[in-house]
Amino acid sequence: MPYFDAASAAPLHPVARQALLAALDEGWADPARLYREGRRARLLLDAAREAAAEAVGCRPDELVFTSSGTTAVHAGIAGALSGRRRVGRHLALSAVEHSSVLHSAAAHEAAGGSFTEVPVDRTGAVDPAVYGGALRADTALACLQSANHEVGTEQPVAEVAALCAEAGVPLLVDAAQSLGWGPVPGRWSLLTASAHKWGGPAGVGLLAVRKGTRFSPQGPAGERESGRAAGFENLPAIVAAAASLRAVRSEAAAESARLRALVDRIRSVVAERVPDVEVVGDPERRLPHLVTFSCLYVDGETLLHELDRREFSVSSGSSCTSSTLIPSHVLKAMGVLSEGNVRVSLPTGTAGADVDRFLEVLPGVVAEVRERLGAPVSAPHSPGPATSLVVDALGRRCPIPVIELAKVIGEVAVGATVTVLADDEAARLDIPAWCEMRGQEYVGEEPADLGSAYVVRRLS
Repeated sequence: MPYFDAASAAPLHPVARQALLAALDEGWADPARLYREGRRARLLLDAAREAAAEAVGCRPDELVFTSSGTTAVHAGIAGALSGRRRVGRHLALSAVEHSSVLHSAAAHEAAGGSFTEVPVDRTGAVDPAVYGGALRADTALACLQSANHEVGTEQPVAEVAALCAEAGVPLLVDAAQSLGWGPVPGRWSLLTASAHKWGGPAGVGLLAVRKGTRFSPQGPAGERESGRAAGFENLPAIVAAAASLRAVRSEAAAESARLRALVDRIRSVVAERVPDVEVVGDPERRLPHLVTFSCLYVDGETLLHELDRREFSVSSGSSCTSSTLIPSHVLKAMGVLSEGNVRVSLPTGTAGADVDRFLEVLPGVVAEVRERLGAPVSAPHSPGPATSLVVDALGRRCPIPVIELAKVIGEVAVGATVTVLADDEAARLDIPAWCEMRGQEYVGEEPADLGSAYVVRRLS
C-alpha cells in the first residue's frame, strides 16, 4: 500500500532500525555514570550529538536532544523570550508556522506578552521586507520555519535572518520538514527539528542554541542536556535519530532530484486530468517531495477515505477532515481553496509506478465524490435573468455552500449578485477562492442572523 504522508511521519529508515537495535544492547545505562556501562553510553551520546550537530551546522555543545520536535519548539521559544525579557516581550512569527509555534505564541500572549503574525503571499512565502517591518525595538524573538509542512514552500530564511541580525533580534528556525534535505542557510540563532520527519524514531527532537544567544531555560532545572531538556535521555532513539540523519543526508542529492521529478509529474498531471483543481504552494522554491492541491466541490474527508480504500495513504488540510470544521490556518493565510485538499508527501524510495497508479485513480475518485454531492459538472456560461439571488446554506458544511453557489450563479445576470448564507467557517475561505478560480467578483462578507452572508457578483 503506497504511503504518501512522509511530512507527518517518515517510515523508519533502515539505518535507524539497525542503530536502534544496536544501541538497545550497548546504550541502556546512565550516560552520567562513571562506571564502564555508563562510559559506553556516554560515548554513544557524544557521538550522536557530534553527528547531529554536523548536520545542523552548529557546535556539539550548542545542541541538545529533547523528547519531541514540539518540545524543542516550546523550550526554544520560552527560553529565548525569557533570556531577552529586558529587551521586551514582543514575538514575531509568520502566519503559516507549525501549530507548536502558534501555541507558544498564544501562551506568551496569555502571560502578558504580544506577538505579530507576518502575512504570506498566495504561495505561502513571507516577503523579507514585510517580515523585517514587523521587528520592533521590543522584539525579543523572531520565528520562521525553513519550509512549510502543508504546502512545501521554502521560506527566505537567509534574507530574514540577515534582517534579524541587523536588528539585533535572534531568529528561531523550525527546520522539522527540511533538515533531512540539507542544512538551513543564514545567520539563525536557534533551530529545532524532529527525528520522525526524516526517518528517525519518534520521540526525539533537536534544539540548537548558538553561542551568544541569550537563553534562560524555563521550568524546573535539570542536570541533563545542559539544563535545557529535563529527563533521562532516550539514548537508543537518539543514536538512531543521529545515524538516520547522517544516512538521509548522504542520499539527499540523488533522492531529491528523483522525488522532485515525481512531484513535478503529480503537479502537472493533476492539473490536466482533474477539472476545477488548484495546486498550491510555490512551484519552484519548495521541498522536493511534497505537493498539495485542492479540488472544488469535494468533501475532503470522503476523498481521503476513498483514496484509502484504493490503498493510498495521504493527508489533508481541509476543514472537512477536521472535527473542528475549521480550515487549515496555512491555507487560510494563503487565501487558497481548502475544500477537497490533498497533501502528497513522498517518502524516500517511493516507486514511480506507485505515483503513476495514484494519478490514474485520482480523477475517477474526485468525479465519484462530486457526483455523490450533486456538484455541477461545468461552470455556467449563459446569462440569467435574475438581478439577485439568496442561497440558504446555513447548517450545511464544506463543500455544500460552494456547490450551491456554483449551481445558481448562471441564474443571475452579468453584474448581478448571489448572496450565500452560511455558518461554516470554511466558507469564509472557500467562497473567495472559488471566485478567484472562476473569474467572478467576491464582494465581501456581511453579518447575518445565524452566520454570515457572502456576496458574489457575476462577471462572466
